[in-house]
Amino acid sequence: MIGNMEESCSAGMFAIMWDNTGLEAVTRAPHEADRTWALLQNKPPPDMPNLNMWKLRARYNSQRHYEIYLITAVPGINEDDIRDMFNNNPQAAADTIRRIGQQVYSDRVDKNRTVIS
Repeated sequence: MIGNMEESCSAGMFAIMWDNTGLEAVTRAPHEADRTWALLQNKPPPDMPNLNMWKLRARYNSQRHYEIYLITAVPGINEDDIRDMFNNNPQAAADTIRRIGQQVYSDRVDKNRTVIS
């Protein structure tokens, strides 16, 4: 059990935001254990990305159909790896993140939605 806990704490957690024109933001999010250890050591806890500002941007630019997700990646993955994934194959990157991530916000266009029947 302790080994699994150590693995999950060392895994990278990321907040990712993209729209219909591509990736806009990717930032590392601190794990809860990182925050707890910092507080126990009387150090300032690492900051979370300001997802409320991201959601506000998405709502005021609804024509761009933003999506915001939180994901946990295997140890060794960093922000540049995620950017490279979006640069090399943006559709596969978005599909993968939708499948493994936790949705925070989505204004994704549903192609099956009928406007006029």
